[in-house]
Amino acid sequence: MGTTGQTGPRRVRSFVRRTGRVTAGQQRALAELWPRWGVEPPADTLDLDTLFGRQAPRVMEIGIGNGDVLLTMAAQYPEQDFLGVEVHEPGIGHCLLGLEKAGLDNVRLIREDAVVVLQHWLAGACLDRVNLFFPDPWPKKRHHKRRIVQPAFVALVAARLKPGGLLHMATDWAPYAEHIEEVLAASADFVPLAADSDRPPTKFERRGERLGHEIRDLRYRRQ
Repeated sequence: MGTTGQTGPRRVRSFVRRTGRVTAGQQRALAELWPRWGVEPPADTLDLDTLFGRQAPRVMEIGIGNGDVLLTMAAQYPEQDFLGVEVHEPGIGHCLLGLEKAGLDNVRLIREDAVVVLQHWLAGACLDRVNLFFPDPWPKKRHHKRRIVQPAFVALVAARLKPGGLLHMATDWAPYAEHIEEVLAASADFVPLAADSDRPPTKFERRGERLGHEIRDLRYRRQ
């Protein structure tokens, strides 16, 4: 589980890389289960048909956390293939244990910055859907530049989605929802859809609800 070794100007990261505490079970999963479900940095763009061994609709989830949403959706939609992208090892280990228990074969995991994956790992128009559920809202004004939803990110997602593809985002932070709407309104690549949702609830969502936060689902269709 390395990095792509890309060089260039230093980019502002939208996340804080936390090592966290990896349990013994998660450590075993990272050592023993990663070869089955993990994806190493490719020399060229990924061939998703080869990676999954079939042709199918492809869904990328950015920031899977502990993988519960990814696992639930992959089990619910076995006709689709899911790429889960995460940088934190405990979450990846937890998800690997879930994959082992469920025996799902339509999931692959990537340990890398999602922007790097979108830029360098994936070919154009290879995804049918991108999910971004409850990203860090970076509420302080001086940190707004760290928010992952920025014009360059939206353009990159558009380049990787097929025409008609779906970008589904969710947040419990009202100012971030407004920020997302402003950024997407300025993009000629997407049109807004009804605020519907087919995703299972997340731990961040339940925490937000306990705090009295409004949950916002924001969905856009690739033109």
